Amino acid sequence: MDKDVQTFIGLFTSIFYEALPFIVLGAVIAGVLEEFIPQRWILRLIPRNRVRAIAGGCLLGLLFPMCECGILVILRRLLRKGVPLSVGVAYMLAGPIINIIVMLSTFVAFQGHETITEPGSQRSLLLIGGLGMMSLRAGMGFLVAFGTGLVVEWQYRRHGNQLLASPALAAPADAKADADDNGPTEQLSFPRRLANVTETALHDFVDITVFLILGALLAATARILLSRQDVEDFSRHYPTLAIGAMMGLAVLLCLCSEADAFVAASFTTLRPSAKLAFLVLGPMFDIKLYLMYRFIFSRRLIRIIIGCVVAQVALYSLLVHFVWETVLPALNLP
Repeated sequence: MDKDVQTFIGLFTSIFYEALPFIVLGAVIAGVLEEFIPQRWILRLIPRNRVRAIAGGCLLGLLFPMCECGILVILRRLLRKGVPLSVGVAYMLAGPIINIIVMLSTFVAFQGHETITEPGSQRSLLLIGGLGMMSLRAGMGFLVAFGTGLVVEWQYRRHGNQLLASPALAAPADAKADADDNGPTEQLSFPRRLANVTETALHDFVDITVFLILGALLAATARILLSRQDVEDFSRHYPTLAIGAMMGLAVLLCLCSEADAFVAASFTTLRPSAKLAFLVLGPMFDIKLYLMYRFIFSRRLIRIIIGCVVAQVALYSLLVHFVWETVLPALNLP
C-alpha cells in the first residue's frame, strides 16, 4: 500500500478514535439529562443576571470535564432543558479548555519549556513553561467564551430561536415543560427510563458521528499536506504572522483538546503567542466542529460565533506577543 495512503488511514483513525469515547460519554450524559433531570432543577442553578450566568457557563467545564465533541451532544439537551443559548454557547466554547483534564495535560506538555535555549547557543528562546501556558490558556479561553456569550445574548434578544438550526432544539414553554417534568414520565419504571436514556443517547451519537467522520477525513488530508518543519521555520522568521498560521493549522488539524497541548509543545521553536492561539482556537472552532455546529445552530449564529472567536483569539494572542516579546524583556526581569 502507498505510504501516503497508509499515513492518511492512520491519521483518520487516530482522529476518529481519539474523539469517539468522548462522543459516547457525551451522548450518555445527554440521555441522563433528558430523562432524569427536570428542567426546573437546571433553571434554579442559573443566575437571573445574564452576565453572571454567562460567566458561570464558562466555568461549567470544571464540573463536567468533556472535550469539544462530547460537549456538543450535551449542549443540545441543555438547550431543551431551558438553559439560555448564550450560557450554553459559553459552556461549549470554554468547557474543552477550562477543565481539570485539559489544564493538567497542558501543564505536563509544557513543563520545563522555559529553560529551552536556541540550538547551538545559550540564548533563551523566551518560551513559557507549564504553569504559565496552562494559566494563559485557561484565562484566554474564559475571555473569548465570555465575550462571545455576551454577543450571542445580544443577538438572541433580537432574533430569538431563529438562531437555532431547528425549532425543536428550543426549550418548550414553561407550562409544557413543567407538565413534562411532573407528568407521566415520572411514573415510569427504572428499566423503562434506562431504555429511554439508551434511545436518546443512540440517537444523539448517530447524529454527531456523521459530522465527526467528515471532519476527520478533511483533517487527515490537511495533516499530510503540512510539514512541522515548515511551520517552525515560518514562525522563526515571521513571529507575528505565525499566530495566523497556527490558527489556520488548529482549524485544519481537528485535534482533541485533551491531546493538542502535546502537539503544540512539539513545535519547540514556535513563539509562545502562536502556540497559545493554536491551543485556544482549536477546541472552539475547527473543521469537524463547524460541521457539528450546523446541526445545532443557524448559519447566522455560526457566523457570529466563528467571527467572535477568531477575532478575539487573534487580538489576545497579539497582545500576549507584544507583552512577552517586548514589554517583559525591556523590564529586565530576572
